[in-house]
Amino acid sequence: MQQKYSNCYKRPDYLIKRSYQRVLGDVILAKSYKFATMKLISISVIVAGLMFSVSCGTDVSETTENTNQDLDSLIAANPESISLLVKRGEKLFKEYKYDLALVDAAKAFRLDTTNLSARLLYAEVINSRATRTPQEVSTAQRMYAQYLKKKPESTRALVGYAATYSYQHDFNSSFKYINMALKIDKHYREGYVLKGSNYMQLKDVDKAKSSYETAVQQDPEFYEAYFRLGQIYQAENNPRCIEYFTSAAKLKPEFLEFKYQLAFSMQIHNRLDEAVDLYREMASDTVDFYVARGLFHQGYIHHFERKNIDSAMYYYESALKTEPRYVESWHNLGLCYDVKGETTQALKSFSKALKYDPNFELSRSFADSIRHL
Repeated sequence: MQQKYSNCYKRPDYLIKRSYQRVLGDVILAKSYKFATMKLISISVIVAGLMFSVSCGTDVSETTENTNQDLDSLIAANPESISLLVKRGEKLFKEYKYDLALVDAAKAFRLDTTNLSARLLYAEVINSRATRTPQEVSTAQRMYAQYLKKKPESTRALVGYAATYSYQHDFNSSFKYINMALKIDKHYREGYVLKGSNYMQLKDVDKAKSSYETAVQQDPEFYEAYFRLGQIYQAENNPRCIEYFTSAAKLKPEFLEFKYQLAFSMQIHNRLDEAVDLYREMASDTVDFYVARGLFHQGYIHHFERKNIDSAMYYYESALKTEPRYVESWHNLGLCYDVKGETTQALKSFSKALKYDPNFELSRSFADSIRHL
């Protein structure tokens, strides 16, 4: 049975460290599964938000919650106060709660279509939502243009206007308006962020890095840019990603995605003890998405790095108790059973993986290889 394992299992591409990073990243960040919590969703919004717009902060602190409650009370007493609606809408926008911000922005704008603050907020919210349509982006574009006729030196409006062109893949126009904003204020970080996002879309990674680095120079506490730089270097398999994820995690220790990416970067760059410490912290959290992944990665390290099959199985099984649909845990558990010569259990595990993801071909291939022996 050990011989069969060595012949059939030659670390398929999915489990080679570089490719493993890519595939797991797709699973974790793109699918994000139905059980993902708001913490996961909010961090996905951060990443998406860096493509076209930037605001300040994502988590709602106790102070912000109290402020929002005060605003709620004031608006309940003054439901047609444009200034209050805009104020609350801006706070919600900075918290990436775009759908809620849209309600306030739309109402404020309807109450007075000449109010410039309401117009700008409405354009910003429309242009930042992940579900925005081309028609909505065109609407935001017109609103920015009208705003800029009144306030041509608004760096916020200029970069927002530029972002609409980025969405339309008109990068010449986008860079034109970004540069106009930076000519007015060379320290305006959002201009450099949008430049970085444009360059990423144009696949000019070096210029994207430079732009994000400049954004960080303008604001050393700009954790979103550190995270984005970490992602870029991680995709290149460059250990510098650890430096950037560390900075992001220090600035926002409550964001588990930052900790996760830091731990994963340490894992793939052979800083295993540090990675395991972070995975243990994740496994003791209350967010199931990260608990399961903290357990899974401890299992992976025991499985492939430390060659301790029994410990690996313990962690894979623990991950599955937290999230029974964790396809990779079922697959790797099947590999463990195969190594131990427990063919029936291995096939059951591969079958579970395919139950939750019929397109997970690795499990199908391993199951077929076992059946045909």
